[in-house]
Amino acid sequence: MSRGIGDITDDVTVTVHRRGTALGAIDSIKHIYASAYAETPYNEGPQDVTDFCLGWPGRVAQPSFRLVVAHLRGEPIGFSFGHQLTVNTRWWNGLLDRVDEDVIQEHEGRTFAVIELAVLRELRGHGIGRELHLHLLAGLTEERATLLVRPDAVAARSAYLAWEYRPIGRLQPFADGPIYDAMVKELHTGQRVPSRS
Repeated sequence: MSRGIGDITDDVTVTVHRRGTALGAIDSIKHIYASAYAETPYNEGPQDVTDFCLGWPGRVAQPSFRLVVAHLRGEPIGFSFGHQLTVNTRWWNGLLDRVDEDVIQEHEGRTFAVIELAVLRELRGHGIGRELHLHLLAGLTEERATLLVRPDAVAARSAYLAWEYRPIGRLQPFADGPIYDAMVKELHTGQRVPSRS
């Protein structure tokens, strides 16, 4: 009996890595990074992939680091990772809109930053990205999660809105770099994060 496309998620497994196993996982995710970020609007090339790999040990060393990798029948098909923002983080540098100081003020344990989330193009639309995101945030003790998304990455931005992230302002981390929407999702507080319409 043949298997239909609807059966894909039945064969997906998700592995959660912390610092102890994440360093070695770079070899299983770099091809996903290269494939996903070669697409528009990112248009990244081989040097960007090299920089991603070179920066991996520094990422893994961050507080509360976590990597999740999705496999389909043993082959890696998607990943997401993030870590806690430190008190002296530069995450909010480059905000282009006025944002209340209390929204961007960090204290230890306040914010978990989702740094990357990528799924191979041919396997999108099956909820794998959502599954990765759920595993990434599962059991976190931080009050909220944050991420940066390009406004022209329409599918990604729509997914984040559906996952209850709210935009708080536009952010340009580097003077010659792209502009992102900074988004925040409440995890453990009853207070609503002010949003920008």
